[in-house]
Amino acid sequence: MSRRDGSRPSILLGLVIAATLAACSSGSTGGTSASPAADPTKDKLAQVQARGTLVLFTDPAYPPQSMKVDGAVRAANTKCGPNQLTAPEMDGYDVQTGKLVAAKLGVEPCFVAVPFDEVIAGGWGDRFDVAWGSGAMTTSRMEKLYVTQPYYTTPANFFVKKDSPYQTPADLSGKQIGACSGCTHEQYLRKTLALPGETLTYAVTDPKIVTYASEPPGLDAVAAGKIDAFLCSQPVGAEAITKGGDLRMLETPAFYTYKTGYIDRSMTLAPQAFLAAIDGAIRDLEKSGDLKTASQKYFGTDYVTAAAAFDMAKVNQTVP
Repeated sequence: MSRRDGSRPSILLGLVIAATLAACSSGSTGGTSASPAADPTKDKLAQVQARGTLVLFTDPAYPPQSMKVDGAVRAANTKCGPNQLTAPEMDGYDVQTGKLVAAKLGVEPCFVAVPFDEVIAGGWGDRFDVAWGSGAMTTSRMEKLYVTQPYYTTPANFFVKKDSPYQTPADLSGKQIGACSGCTHEQYLRKTLALPGETLTYAVTDPKIVTYASEPPGLDAVAAGKIDAFLCSQPVGAEAITKGGDLRMLETPAFYTYKTGYIDRSMTLAPQAFLAAIDGAIRDLEKSGDLKTASQKYFGTDYVTAAAAFDMAKVNQTVP
């Protein structure tokens, strides 16, 4: 939600060493394979390819990023487990990203619905391989998660009741402002947010912070006049307006976040080749325009071009 940002939620592999590149091969289409000698019991990429599936985190109720398709029929002859959703059953920008990357790797995408809090906590226990959940690249999240080339970037904006007098973020100083609990937006309001390679500025002083488990209840509270504003990722608030919410977006963004793929640092398998394969696939999808096309389809605008230009070297991610 963009609780996830927390919400641009914690990104990179320009730093992967030459030994990593020797462990895998990548063509111009982004197809990447493990070394012929790679052991699926020791190497993450080899495991994924031997299994024939890329298992992805998803949220079935987070449109337009991810949503379950009503009436969809489970894919025939699927390799996905009985507790996993198949490609026809899920849709959305995050979902499409996972499907496109799986195609690059030559495997089937499968989706597992778990609470987002479990994603950012790390310790996945191999329940899923990678999470595109509109999570932000943040310094704190990188303590437990590897991050990948960002696949889109969005501004975080304040949303107010349509007929409210507020016109700029500074007008909200001292007012009740909502944010998703524990996400980047709450951290920003508390001035504890650290984003790799970015310097934050603050137009709102002394906000009275009200937290919510997810964005929709907070946006509803603004529309009902219970709080003065809600800070969230621009597409999340825009989606609420599209659905008829009595809301208005303040044009000046509070900050920007880069949405990344998360990969569990606690995995027991060698991560280097897998990280390189995921990173290469995202870069190819940005270069080909496939992600831009998906962004325009699901968000109505291009959130990808700026993400493609992000300099991963400044993230200083280390991969053992």
